Amino acid sequence: MRISYIAALVATTVAAPAFAGSFHADVHGGWDRVSIAGFNDDGVAYGVAAGYDFALGSKAFAGIEASADDSSTKECASDVLVLGDRTCVSAGRDLSVVARLGYKLDDRNKIYALAGYANGRVKASYDDGTGAVSASANGDGLRLGAGVQMGLGSNLYAKGEYRYTNYESDFSRHQVLFGFGVEF
Repeated sequence: MRISYIAALVATTVAAPAFAGSFHADVHGGWDRVSIAGFNDDGVAYGVAAGYDFALGSKAFAGIEASADDSSTKECASDVLVLGDRTCVSAGRDLSVVARLGYKLDDRNKIYALAGYANGRVKASYDDGTGAVSASANGDGLRLGAGVQMGLGSNLYAKGEYRYTNYESDFSRHQVLFGFGVEF
């Protein structure tokens, strides 16, 4: 029994530096280009993200991050089927969980790549003047991206990030985001 306790203590002592890391949370916003079936529209994406980075030696790190975003991207057309009707398609909420792999340039600045899962919503509505009909659909997809995180002093940082997401059914998006956050 005593050997089990000693083995657990040694394992905890050796493993502790490998799990040393930092929690981060930010707000972000920027350009959002949504493509559905070959049609593109631009808008503004905005949201929040939080994650945890683990040190991989003195310079490299790996982590996980979750984000929740929304978008102003919306396209409407009138007189589509009958005179006076109106059809709108808009991007809805976007949720993701990604892995980050990066490199510390110095004590305050990092570069990173990201890859993971995203789930985006598309909403559509049609109003012919006698009544409106609306529907929404979710798409699962792969998110890829890269970014830079720059320390602003104490625990604050600014970030710039490019993200590409390819969802199902010919639905994709490109985003360029800027944000501010805190790292613990």
